[in-house]
Amino acid sequence: MVDVQFLPGDKAGLLSTVLESLLYGFSLLMFIATLVILLRGQTWAQVNKPMVIVACCLFILSTIHLAVDISRLNIGLILDRDTYPGGPAAFFANPSENTFVFKNAVYGFQTVLGDGVVIYRCYKVWKSLWVIIFPCMLWIVTAAGSVYSCTRPASTDTADIFVMQLGQWITSFYSMTFSCNLVATVLLATRLYMIHQSVRNSCAGNGRMMGIVMITVDAGALYSMTLLAALITFALKTNGQYVVLDMVTPIISIAFYMVIVRVGIATHNNSRSKRRNRTTSRVQMSCQDHLGGRLGSKPMHVHIQVEQETESGLCSPEKREDPDDLPMEAYQAV
Repeated sequence: MVDVQFLPGDKAGLLSTVLESLLYGFSLLMFIATLVILLRGQTWAQVNKPMVIVACCLFILSTIHLAVDISRLNIGLILDRDTYPGGPAAFFANPSENTFVFKNAVYGFQTVLGDGVVIYRCYKVWKSLWVIIFPCMLWIVTAAGSVYSCTRPASTDTADIFVMQLGQWITSFYSMTFSCNLVATVLLATRLYMIHQSVRNSCAGNGRMMGIVMITVDAGALYSMTLLAALITFALKTNGQYVVLDMVTPIISIAFYMVIVRVGIATHNNSRSKRRNRTTSRVQMSCQDHLGGRLGSKPMHVHIQVEQETESGLCSPEKREDPDDLPMEAYQAV
């Protein structure tokens, strides 16, 4: 067993809450930006209500989790500092303590919600239930493991989260949610890359598609690496797993928000660039008409550029992708 005395439970609890608060502040800004992107310029009938609901749920769960951690600091370091058996270190390391069980339930629900969104996005771009069968199986096991890992400590007398039976269930839970997110992200990125390859020769704006592939991979990698860190620290039986665990909660929200925010910004910049190009073309034509009137006796060369817009960019009609296959439309449809 790895010596964990360098990070006692009370220090781990304090450090984890501080880091979680910093990440929560960042997720709050991204939550606001997400709502702006989803609601700006839309009537209520046009608003993507499921995405708004998911964004709000993730934010509420993150807020509750942070509030519970702050309450635990107050209880462990102030209210029960001198009365709790074993002191603050024992309080923060006790998995059967009610506040610990409750915050783990919040974390478990948020994990299931975040993984479910990734799987549904995967379904929307593949349009096939067969593709998501394996991720769904992992998701179901994750949900079951979440329920078990949150209720099991309260029914035991142990104060050690690393005991054999409980430890095996928690390790399985981390492994399942890591595998579920990784597999779903790979499937989603693969489909988006296939769409990119299919339109690269017929679409002048195909760079946007590749950018969305990278955004999806970035979000999946952020979440997956955090889960991997939680799995490793737990396998090493170090209290650092408490720190990583509390960091995972806001990171789940951040990974969800960053896809919508970055794709929304890219789409807005793309639309603004098109408007600027059209405005420039109109000004040039106006100048040509003006000079043509003044210099009517001189020959004038007129260059006409035809811009054909489709729902997926500047694409030839015969090779245009189904708009529902495009990432932004898929994200707004879930």
